[in-house]
Amino acid sequence: MSSATQQPEDARLRRRAAGEVKSAVRGLRNNLAMLNRQVGLRLDLRDVDLDCLDLINNHGPISPTALARTAGLHPATLTGILDRLERGGWIIRERASADRRSVVVRTIPDRLGDLYRLLAGMNTSLDEICADYTLDQLRLISEFLRRTATAGLDSGRELQ
Repeated sequence: MSSATQQPEDARLRRRAAGEVKSAVRGLRNNLAMLNRQVGLRLDLRDVDLDCLDLINNHGPISPTALARTAGLHPATLTGILDRLERGGWIIRERASADRRSVVVRTIPDRLGDLYRLLAGMNTSLDEICADYTLDQLRLISEFLRRTATAGLDSGRELQ
């Protein structure tokens, strides 16, 4: 096959592979959303509650204003979410140490055990999947996922 013939074929194969990646990312998003719904049903948490709980756990203690910005939520909406999480014993609101007039929220570590138990099967599956890849491949996959997550975040911010 000549070089001139190979280039269009390479471009076609690349488009097809990129389409498969996009399809796999959509499938991942859908399947993880279904997992989160099942976990949320067991814990009496809405999807958005779980999302905010994860953000608080990863970025906390965090102010409600910063959390609303990070989650892309209106502050009034976030207040309702924080009220539900607090009533459920997932988070506490406390005075910020730097400015006693402001409030920060943080997770209650003991309560997170309930969530971790429900996600144990998924974490075990991920460990098994990761065992099939080399260290360099895992680094490449991790970079791809981080870049994809950033693209999603950026696209969401453009829609706000």
